[in-house]
Amino acid sequence: MILETLSNGRGVSGNEAAVRDLILEAVREHVDEHQVDALGNLICLRRARVRREDGQPPLRVMVAAHMDEIGLIVTGINGDGTLSFDKVGGIDDRVLPSKQVLVGANAVPGVIGFPPIHLIPRSERDRAPNMSQAVIDIGASDKAAAEGLVKKGDYVSFQTTYQALDTDGLRTVKGKAFDDRAGCAALVELLQGDYAVDLYGVFTTQEEVGLRGARVAAYRIAPDLAFALEGTICDDLPKEQGDDTSPVTELGKGPALAFMDRSYVADRRLLRLLMDAAEREGIPYQFKQAVAGGTDSGAIHLAREGVPAVTIAVPVRYIHAPVTLLSLNDFYHMVQLVRAALLALQGGLPS
Repeated sequence: MILETLSNGRGVSGNEAAVRDLILEAVREHVDEHQVDALGNLICLRRARVRREDGQPPLRVMVAAHMDEIGLIVTGINGDGTLSFDKVGGIDDRVLPSKQVLVGANAVPGVIGFPPIHLIPRSERDRAPNMSQAVIDIGASDKAAAEGLVKKGDYVSFQTTYQALDTDGLRTVKGKAFDDRAGCAALVELLQGDYAVDLYGVFTTQEEVGLRGARVAAYRIAPDLAFALEGTICDDLPKEQGDDTSPVTELGKGPALAFMDRSYVADRRLLRLLMDAAEREGIPYQFKQAVAGGTDSGAIHLAREGVPAVTIAVPVRYIHAPVTLLSLNDFYHMVQLVRAALLALQGGLPS
């Protein structure tokens, strides 16, 4: 399954080439053109196979999903053979201690080391860990041994393997980087369909550090409208009695639509297009109940004279952590929903 392949791939922001190669292998036979731009975006074009109902030229539709994942980068090699590091993307320090990682192009295994609780003063044990005290331990005995294995600037990814966990019909799977390899896998599926639009499938870079790839890709394509495919916050586990129990999204309730997030406000015509398609086809969907985070739509909608844009996301538990969970039901419903919306564009952009 392409989602498994992409989840297991390694591609921290700015180092997406290996993931891009996996995607290109999957889409090459289904697209008419493809190119890699200066920032590493993979831009694929599947030309319209169906005529518009009004006889007008096909719309230029950009569907984006980002290839990059959160991770770490080596900033120094210490005398004892451990590695200093910094974060790439938004990672909570609390999820890092004792996690297994892979360092550099040769995937050198390591563990994020942090002082044991026995050595932390009681007055500090209730605080979030300070990652300035952490290192990556690759088992090297000294600096020279470590330098024979890794170097400064090496990227570090989490050592997490895709696995099915299904027990109750949600078809739950665990893996890393479902934000946004789920969107990439969905876009691979969508590029195999026939539509009345020129479909630009764009696998973007550096989303986690500022929506950078989407910005330049949207400027280059100048689309008439855009969809961004994402993974989003899912916080549906039981809460303490008396807490607000309204989750941002829920696993198994379908893909999530957002009226807005911190990077953009959704185009209401495209929201209505998606909602109408879902209701017509009987596809479950939900609304994201928080104004949080940012997506490639935030960069795309500001390109040139402006681009109508909307984000569709798969709910992901433990997002921006080394291990994440999603429901394959939600994943496939997102594919179905966006496919139905693209087919509906045969009649042009709704007013």
